[in-house]
Amino acid sequence: MKPDSVKRGSALDLIRKPDRLTLGIELPLDNDWSPAGEARRVAQGRLPGVPDLSVQTDLVRRADELGFAAVWMRDVPVFDQVNMGDAGSVHDVFVLLGHLAGLTRTIALGTAAVVLPIRHPLMTAKAAASVDALSGGRLILGVASGDRPVEYPLLGLDFAARGAAFRDAVDYLRAAWQPGGLPVNGTRLPSLHLLPRPAQPAIPLVVAGQARQDDDWLAAHMDGRFVYPGSIEAMTAQATRWREATAGRGAFISACHLDLLDDANAPFQPIRFGARLGRKSLIAHLDALAGAGVDHLAFNMRQSARPPAEIIEELASDVMPALITRSRAHAA
Repeated sequence: MKPDSVKRGSALDLIRKPDRLTLGIELPLDNDWSPAGEARRVAQGRLPGVPDLSVQTDLVRRADELGFAAVWMRDVPVFDQVNMGDAGSVHDVFVLLGHLAGLTRTIALGTAAVVLPIRHPLMTAKAAASVDALSGGRLILGVASGDRPVEYPLLGLDFAARGAAFRDAVDYLRAAWQPGGLPVNGTRLPSLHLLPRPAQPAIPLVVAGQARQDDDWLAAHMDGRFVYPGSIEAMTAQATRWREATAGRGAFISACHLDLLDDANAPFQPIRFGARLGRKSLIAHLDALAGAGVDHLAFNMRQSARPPAEIIEELASDVMPALITRSRAHAA
């Protein structure tokens, strides 16, 4: 079945709403970093850091049906078991995007993030345009300069030069997605065309981290920022700076490790990169993030004691409806 086309100017409209915070999910969809998940990993003989993908496809399809705004995946070409210990989303990011484009209808497909300097920008531009066309304009291309030094020497690339390479790649992508011919050595050649054309007028670029750039450059060239979670005060300051720098144009996105407890009244307890809490405390926390200026929050469930399937259902039935009625301070 062909996916529905986005009836908007940008896939960012799927995650940025004027009246509420939107929720997404971050792959991989397992709970391997819980005691039960660790026991299951050992029993299955998987290396530490290699996720359980057995139900991921079904869960992404279910998240799409339930109205989650986006699903996010990471770009980890090589599993560095010693230095990083995290295999990310495992599959090639563009193959996975294409797979999910055919399984879903309305959910935004986001990357957090594609490492631009380790790919030729022509191939990145074509892969991204293909995903956008196949998904009906639902791609949000999160981009980064990369934080895994092992990848660069494997490809014969200079890790220290990744900042300049990132800037060049962004310029190339922007030009290649527009009609008028491909850019070659600073010149557009009208006889060369990148096909397919993206479904969106412009595929939105969201930077994850700093990408070795200063804030002014990011504000001028990026459509959004994807930041690590922090305190409400820190998130407010970051979001305010971003909105001022972009005149309110850019989306502000974060992620959070979530251990949602059965007890709806369980209080907020911080965990690494997130929180352990009940749904009432979660709603209050999300309300605070909305007031801080966060447009979209992606949940990572790897530290969850409960199965991700249960959490997805509870978020959709009891959390998301509460957010719809909540106003956002920065939307006024």
